[in-house]
Amino acid sequence: MNLDVLISQIQSLDGSLKQEASKAVNRLLTIRNWLIGYYLVEYEQKGEDRAKYGEKLLDVLSASLNIKGLSVTNLKLNRLFYIFYPHIGPTVNNKLDKNII
Repeated sequence: MNLDVLISQIQSLDGSLKQEASKAVNRLLTIRNWLIGYYLVEYEQKGEDRAKYGEKLLDVLSASLNIKGLSVTNLKLNRLFYIFYPHIGPTVNNKLDKNII
């Protein structure tokens, strides 16, 4: 094997594995976002202290979590994601059962 072939193989390997890693991250973030939406909807519908927080729930939650990417806007989007796509629950459960997360 010459140097040019070695360089080419490493570049190819790097590119394809980075692409696969990106796909895996996207799948996991999709699952995370759906589950956050699920948790929010469940809490809002059955939470004992929901009346205390009212419309401020997402503000309080976002500030308390202090996690990049979970702003009030993103929490609203996660909730909508779950509301519009409740049917992906079995897929999420399947991924969880396989210890993907």
